[in-house]
Amino acid sequence: MVRVKTVVSLLAAMLFVVACGVRAGEASSTEIDQLKKDVADLKRKLNDQRVAPVSKGSVERAMEKYGPDANVTTKFGKLTIGGLLQVWYVQPQRDTRGLFTNNATGTIDSNSGQDNSTFRIRRSELRFTMEIHENITAVIMIDPAAEAASFPGYPDNQSQNGTVFKTVNNVSPEFDAANGPGLGSTNEIANVQSGAGTTPRLLEDAYIQYHGVIPHHDVQIGQFHPAVGEEGIRSSAELDFIERSMIGQINWVYDMGVSVHGKWWNDRFQYWLAAFDGAGNYFGSAGLPQNRADDNSSKDFNYRVLVRPLWEDECYGSLELGFSGIMGSHGKDGTPDPIATPVAGLNRRSVWASKMDPWLMYKAGGPVKGWWIRGEMLWMKDRMAPDSVMDLSAGGAAEAFAQDGPRPVSVNGGTVSTGYKIADSIFCDSAPSWMKPFEIAFRYERFQNVLVSDSGIGADAAGATATNVYYTTVATGGLNYYIRKNNAKIQLNGNYVREPSSVHYGFHGTNNSNIALNFQVAF
Repeated sequence: MVRVKTVVSLLAAMLFVVACGVRAGEASSTEIDQLKKDVADLKRKLNDQRVAPVSKGSVERAMEKYGPDANVTTKFGKLTIGGLLQVWYVQPQRDTRGLFTNNATGTIDSNSGQDNSTFRIRRSELRFTMEIHENITAVIMIDPAAEAASFPGYPDNQSQNGTVFKTVNNVSPEFDAANGPGLGSTNEIANVQSGAGTTPRLLEDAYIQYHGVIPHHDVQIGQFHPAVGEEGIRSSAELDFIERSMIGQINWVYDMGVSVHGKWWNDRFQYWLAAFDGAGNYFGSAGLPQNRADDNSSKDFNYRVLVRPLWEDECYGSLELGFSGIMGSHGKDGTPDPIATPVAGLNRRSVWASKMDPWLMYKAGGPVKGWWIRGEMLWMKDRMAPDSVMDLSAGGAAEAFAQDGPRPVSVNGGTVSTGYKIADSIFCDSAPSWMKPFEIAFRYERFQNVLVSDSGIGADAAGATATNVYYTTVATGGLNYYIRKNNAKIQLNGNYVREPSSVHYGFHGTNNSNIALNFQVAF
């Protein structure tokens, strides 16, 4: 109301001044002096007046509190919510045979359970980060999509869901029925058709972190990734391809324990030391370690070190070198199961297991800025769970097709990938707008993920105890389109998959290459 009166007074004064100007020739000096005084009084009133602030509506207040890029806060502490949604479409190459074939009985694995195109919710992560104190942060992340157990492996659709290894869980239902009813209870491919679930994997990250107390260090306890490798523990929203390499998938595992992390010289030198339960085994055949009690009293020791001789240098780019590993006693200490007669599949035989992983990452600067390359290797040794390794000796009994008492076995492999991102290149400013969001990438990987019982070595009444290992190779071409950095992007991958060949085991040259699309939103 005050503002309206002020405007009215101002208009009246202006009219008065105009009228006076018209009659200036007729006005006396006294009248002119009075007019000047009135104008001065009006200016003083306007300067002294305080306009009342306009009240904000509920919608405007809500937008300020919960609008774009605003954090959701709580009464105590600060809560930040994040998430990741990935929707896939996968089209595999059609084939009528799987890798495993029984030469003695003529039984053929049809691969029918996994040789189908499908849409898939690959990830549906929700992450809650609570800063309850300046030195204490709690993190909880769940992924309901991780509970699904009916999808085939990727990029090799004959691998076990949850691991990259080919085991008795990956034969077709007809192969299982023809060669032994003992396999059906754990047959993952039967679960593909029935949709049955296995190990609960809903809860992923769940830890408390203490920071800012010990200089250059933080400590966290709970469930999280053991710090092994580079790609395996990288955020799923920041992957260069639709899915991690076979090595990355092996290292992408959650376990419960405690970790100390140190960083120096602007994060150019970092190290991790940790202890974890280490339940199951590194192959995953004895179950994944997350969300379960330890199966012995020993703990796994984890270490990781990285150095960055170059980092965000405009001329030379960024270079990161690292080495990591984890080791520990797996199985039940002091009570090893006999090799020939394991106790009801408990796989309690004690063995010293270990896993080592070096890596290299380089992002170029200068005239080749936008180009990057990564390389990683993995070696690991552990025991497989009883009745998980294929035994194609065809001894006549149902048990002959699953290795009862496998000895510890080691596997190895490596991956190298490279790409060129136009948005990061020196051509970004001159490139057409439609071209800037694109990135091209290529990856080659080779890993020993096929394990078969050797009937000619270490054979006994219960079947062979030695295991032969074979490589699977995958060449992947990728095209990424970034709508908003890694927050929103579309990825197209073509995977050329080559299975191993063996005259002794009669491996079929399986055609299981595939094309996959990923639609991603991260927040």
